[in-house]
Amino acid sequence: MNLSKFATAVLTIQLFAGLAAVPALAADKTMTGKVSDAMCGAKHQMPGGDADCTRACVKHGSKYALVVGDKVYTLATADKSALDKLDELAGSNAKVTGEVKDDTIEVKSVAAGS
Repeated sequence: MNLSKFATAVLTIQLFAGLAAVPALAADKTMTGKVSDAMCGAKHQMPGGDADCTRACVKHGSKYALVVGDKVYTLATADKSALDKLDELAGSNAKVTGEVKDDTIEVKSVAAGS
């Protein structure tokens, strides 16, 4: 194999290796659903309504969640403004933007949903 073909082969391998890393740079996604908590998901058991149950469960250590159809996504954030907005929207529809990883959304922003 001459040097030119070897260099081309090395560059091709580097190109494909670089392209394989691109999915790791996942784009943010906006999802709309009902704000709940990870423990209850779509079915709340406490009296007082979904909002009160969600707030009580979060107060006792559960994380906020977003119920989208039949799927429940745990919402991961330490951002105070996002947590305040989730508390405000507990039991209501919200638009959550963030990176989706399996059943978790790394929250970037929260807004009222329709």
